[in-house]
Order: sequence, then C-alpha cells, then structure tokens
Amino acid sequence: MIIDIKNNTGTADVVPDAEMNNAGWIQQEIDKCSSDGGGRVVIPRGVFRCGRIRLRSRVELHLEAGAVLLCSEDYKDILRPEGDRHDTPSAFIWAKDEEDVTITGQGVIDGNGRSYVAENLPHIYVMKKARPRMFALFGCKRLTISGITIRDSAEWSLWMCGCDSVLISDIRLFNDLKIPNADGIGIDRCKNVTISGCHIVAGDDAIVLKATRGPEREAYGGIENIIVQGCNLKSTSSAIVIGCEIAAPVRNVVFDSCVISSSHRGLSINHSFESDIENVVFSNMLVETRIFDRLWWGNGEPIYVKAMPWTEADVVGKIRNVTFRNIQAKSENGIVIWGEKADRIQDVRFENVRLNLVKWSKYAGGEMDLRPCPGGENGFAAAVFKHPIHALMLHHATDIRIDSFELEVDQGSGFDYHGPMEIVDVQGLRINNLST
Repeated sequence: MIIDIKNNTGTADVVPDAEMNNAGWIQQEIDKCSSDGGGRVVIPRGVFRCGRIRLRSRVELHLEAGAVLLCSEDYKDILRPEGDRHDTPSAFIWAKDEEDVTITGQGVIDGNGRSYVAENLPHIYVMKKARPRMFALFGCKRLTISGITIRDSAEWSLWMCGCDSVLISDIRLFNDLKIPNADGIGIDRCKNVTISGCHIVAGDDAIVLKATRGPEREAYGGIENIIVQGCNLKSTSSAIVIGCEIAAPVRNVVFDSCVISSSHRGLSINHSFESDIENVVFSNMLVETRIFDRLWWGNGEPIYVKAMPWTEADVVGKIRNVTFRNIQAKSENGIVIWGEKADRIQDVRFENVRLNLVKWSKYAGGEMDLRPCPGGENGFAAAVFKHPIHALMLHHATDIRIDSFELEVDQGSGFDYHGPMEIVDVQGLRINNLST
C-alpha cells in the first residue's frame, strides 16, 4: 500500500503549510497505512509544520526531495496526551513497541531548535526550560533510517531506547554547535545496531551509547552488538562516547573507519555508574581535537577512558578489554586513562597509534577534565583542575599494553608539555616500540 499525501487518499489536495499544525492528518495517514497491513506514506515537497507524530508498525515514512517536517515552536504541540504515563519523554517523532518501522528519502526533519533558544552566550546557548527531543523511539524491532537529513534539534536528536535490529545509514545530521544536550545519535539499551556512512555535526556528543535509568527502561537490559563505521563526525563535546550514563552492561562494540574533526574530545569511554563495559574496539580512525570553553565537557583529548563515580552515592563498574588500533590523531592534549582505582580499568591496548601534539586554539590548556565526578557535578573545583600535559597520562589502571606508539610534539607551540608519559598506580604496563 502506498499513500501519497500529495493526493491525500481521495480527499482535497494537500497544500504545504508552515503555519498550521499538520500533524493530525499526517498521523491519520500513518495510522491508516499500518492498520491496513503496512506500506509507504509519502511526504511531498514543501514545509509542513507539525506537532507530535507517532510512527507505526510496518510503515515506511518517505520524505521526497524538498519535503520538510518542521517541529512546532509551540511546546504544547509536542506534549504527550493527558494521562499518557509511559516512560517515553515528549518528542517530535516517537514510537513505542512498534515493528518494521522505516524512515527514508531525501527530505528533511527539522527540530526547530532555534525557536527554543532563550539566551545567546558567546560559546553556548541557554535553552528554554521546556524543549522537545527530536526522536524518541522506544522498544522498537527492525528499525531502519536511511538517506534523510535531520537538523536543528533542540535537545537529543535521534534517540533510541531498548530497540533491537537497527540499521541507520547515509543520514546527515546537522545541529547548532552551541545547543547543549543536542546529541546526534543516542543508542540507549539497544542491541544489534549498525550505523554507517553518516555525517554528524552536534553541539553535544555526536554518537553516544547510554544505558539510562528509569523504571520501564531497566527491562530492556544492556547494550550489545553495536557497529559504527564510515562516519564523519564533529562535536563541541565528544565525537564518540560510551557513557556517562551506563546503568546496564555494555559489550561487543566496534567503531571503525571514522573521521573526527574539530571536536572537544575524540574517542571516549566515560564511565560513572555501576555496570561493566567490555569488548570495545576503536580502529582505523583519523582524530582531530582542540581545547574549547570550559562550559563544554572535554579538554582536547584524542582518546579518553575514565571510570569514576558520578556522585559519592554511586559505585562505578569496570571497563575491560578495550583496543585502540590504527589511530592517527592531531590534538592539543594527550591521551587520558584515569580510574577511580587500578581495578576499574583493565586490559587496554594501543596498537599502531600516532599522536601529533600541537597547539592552535586560543585556550591555554594544561588542565584535566574529569566530569562527572564526586564534588564536580555543579562546579569545576573537583572535576576540572590544572594538570601538565603528557602524551600518555595513565592513572590507576591494570594491564595497559602499548604496541607501536609514535609521538610528534610541536616544540614551538608554547603549551605546558611535560614529556611522553605520566604513570600513577598502573599495574602491568607493557610497552613495545614507543617512538618520540
């Protein structure tokens, strides 16, 4: 079944309207297509301002070239219906417990994040208290998203929680680099996910793996069998990160053949909750990171692995069996491995890593950023502090292996460089072929 909204299935022809709320009749066609057994709903060329839209099982939402679904600037249009108490937050496009959901095409889904800016500060926006997420897709099976452009999210962009068998390919995701919490793709308690060939620009993390807390979310379990490959990424925070919210196990994750440019942090595992993270590979990466304003987490680290509790009440789990292979990085800061104690980070390998330390931003550097950590959640005193730069800063870890590490330092850069390695409480450090 194909429902072409240009013909509106027998009723009056649709005229694109960026002023009215078009969600009602679009939802009607999606629901009809699903109830009739499934098929394709086609959005034609034009700008359609919309409130909350729910995706349904066995329906492909196809956006033709020139089609724009524009999120309403009125937050009331995005709110969940009265009495709807499930765990999915208010979001522009959402789904729960659906199967065989597909979004394709050359069109645009626009989160209208500019309408939710309250104040424009030099390096970050202050957002309105009420702002919608772009996508919230909960508990879906066989989810496919391909070809579309997602832009200008007011908060989390493409967030999937508890989904299984997900394919995301060839999408473009462009957020304003000054919007906080506007993560690109969020994988939350999902399994069997492949992301490939995407171009992502995001103010917050470009691609992030999470296991968030919540009464309904716990039933989805942890994260496993994730592949991210062939993506171009840029972020005012971390380009790729596992964490900080990891309240369920993470295992079997591969990031491969990505290019990271002009980001505040490159490849990151930032662990703060009780579960374990294991079997992670970062391979064949080009990474460029720079120091930026303290309002954003990160401090120019090309690689960052940290295991510290978020608050004094939290207990952090273990990170183990992590490999960084064939990584070429240009950075204003060194690589950081930092555990609460030595047994929290185990078995980390660096194989064929090249690091060029060079200063080019206006920010001084020479700091360590451990956010989040006890005493540092709402301030910088415990979490961001002066710390000299080394190419490898290894604090409290077990079984670190370095095979073929090449370092080049721009001696004329004038930043606080103190040598190739800083080692504190590392048990079982093995180095083979460190070239400086």
